[in-house]
Amino acid sequence: MSDINVQLKNGAPVPVPDSATVAEALKKLDRDVAKQALAAKVGGREVDLTVQLQTLPGDNGAVQIEPIVPQTRDGLEVLRHSTAHLLAAAVLDLFPGTKLGIGPALLDDPRYGYFYDVITPRPLTEADLPVIEKRMKQIANQNLVYRRHEIPKSEALRIFSERDEPLKCELIDEKAGDTVSVYYIDGSPFLDFCLGPHVPNTNKLRAFKLLSLAGAYWKGDASLPQMQRIYGTAFFTQQELDAWLKQREEAEKRDHRRLGRELDLFSIQEEYGQGLIFWHPKGGAIRKEMEDYLREQLLRRGYGLVFTPHIAKRELWFTSGHEANYADSMFSPMEFEDQQFRIKPMNCPFHIGIYKSAQHSYRDLPLRYAELGTVYRAELSGTLHGLTRVRGFTQDDAHIFCTPQNVHAEILGCIDFAFNMYDVFGFKDIKVELSVRGDDPDAHYLGSDEQWEWAESALVAALDAKQIPYQRIEGEAVFYGPKIDIRVEDAIGRTWQLTTVQFDFNLPQRFQLEYIGEDNKPHQPVMIHRALFGSMERFFGVLIEHYAGVFPMWLAPVQVAVLPITDRINEYAEEVARKLRDAGLRVEMNLRSEKIGAKIRDAQLQKVPFMLVLGDREMEQRMVAVRERGQGDIGVMSIQDFQEIARKLIGTRALTNNFQTQEVQQ
Repeated sequence: MSDINVQLKNGAPVPVPDSATVAEALKKLDRDVAKQALAAKVGGREVDLTVQLQTLPGDNGAVQIEPIVPQTRDGLEVLRHSTAHLLAAAVLDLFPGTKLGIGPALLDDPRYGYFYDVITPRPLTEADLPVIEKRMKQIANQNLVYRRHEIPKSEALRIFSERDEPLKCELIDEKAGDTVSVYYIDGSPFLDFCLGPHVPNTNKLRAFKLLSLAGAYWKGDASLPQMQRIYGTAFFTQQELDAWLKQREEAEKRDHRRLGRELDLFSIQEEYGQGLIFWHPKGGAIRKEMEDYLREQLLRRGYGLVFTPHIAKRELWFTSGHEANYADSMFSPMEFEDQQFRIKPMNCPFHIGIYKSAQHSYRDLPLRYAELGTVYRAELSGTLHGLTRVRGFTQDDAHIFCTPQNVHAEILGCIDFAFNMYDVFGFKDIKVELSVRGDDPDAHYLGSDEQWEWAESALVAALDAKQIPYQRIEGEAVFYGPKIDIRVEDAIGRTWQLTTVQFDFNLPQRFQLEYIGEDNKPHQPVMIHRALFGSMERFFGVLIEHYAGVFPMWLAPVQVAVLPITDRINEYAEEVARKLRDAGLRVEMNLRSEKIGAKIRDAQLQKVPFMLVLGDREMEQRMVAVRERGQGDIGVMSIQDFQEIARKLIGTRALTNNFQTQEVQQ
């Protein structure tokens, strides 16, 4: 036995026996940190605390250990992944003969924290969830150990075959190398094929909740076994869980799927296909405002608006690298006249086609192409959710072709554009992540180490220049380069990842893009991918929930409701509505023979910003009685005065109607 030096980041090295585990080494380094640790990172690789140091890579004999602790993103992933295993253990215990699918942690879905797909001897119902959750708590209280074993692939296949787990055997066949890592929870019937890491024992799992059941197909293929997906969430403390459940209750009131139906904004129709969105006229009115803002800004910032096809020859996707790195997310090829085509999952190769259609000089660059381009992705049915996870969606996509000297300014421009957009739409709390390569040997990244280092440094330099704090996320880069992801917090504290700015040196190389430099020689441009909304559908879903359907005046699908008190006022109501429409307002009249209270209530339920109540006095004086959705009655004024108030609210894209009362008083 010999000693090995271990150290925390920026800490002094400490010798420990090389047979020591990561947990034992942490105790030597910092006993308080050791008590908190759920797992650790060594050389960028996530490992369990039970791993022996002698099996880990060192640097000149020293092993640097980075503990994964609570209240971090990595810690939350370990906690939730381990809780998903706890869920599976409880289901196996209660329903012997259950077949297990997959059970990942979910960090970027504000609705859930994890799920596990199962096939049980009988279909589960919502009434089973409290029973399963109770069993999970009983197992957690037993302080059972999560134990990892490395075994040959052949042995893993034998074990899972004997356990009658065909889905696990299929996964091992497809994904495992010669050696397979499996996890046990001691004292339970649970065994899983998993990379880990996991918490040391079930005692670490104290605050969790099962949420719902959903249908799912194995691998998202309707021809494969149908499964049930059990959703849950988990937090480090009961207080965090309670706060999240309270937030969830508020989120249910804001659910964009329910509000979409009630406000007649959009629909998803099963007979046409899952994950395909129908924008209704009222939703279309909001989309127009979103697009008008975007196009106005694009033209102001020097972008050219382009339009490209929805399909292309399959060879294009081999050239781009999508066939090798993204095929699982693409719809199957279609054949026509002895050629194969694919419907596009991305717009970038098409913008490259526009760039390649002419020769360019360094004086032409940067070239900024922008498109509201509809793309299609083969998302698994179990992952679909209203507007926020769909199969067909429109990206506010842009691609910037520039010289290396242009890169810094262009990334700064993208960041500035994004922050301006969030301010306009009323998002104030913004978080930035820098997604870079991880050390996963199975990940497919294109390009050299030097290219990746240069690309990452360019993104970092732009963030530093803007003095924007960011979190570095290992292993979340796209296959062609690092990226900046921007997350926003909505009105009830949930975060959503929307904007992305991606650095790409690979596609220009793969498509042999060139520009003629100052030296009169060909050079390869740099390509920046940039989406602000992310997709029109997802951003719209977030907007609905952020505003709870109560859109500001400039976005509201119906901006003014004209409400005559009696039928004899209908002709004047039509005159008022016509003048308002001529002024560019979106107006609805309620000419039904109902009491005015019912008409006002209907307009309130439809969340119309302004109601113009018209009676005999208003008709005689050619005036309107103005009622604001939140403030109630404002007062009587001329149509022209109301139009002026509305014009200012819409023209400034005001987020509230408050200042209009000052206009009336003046």
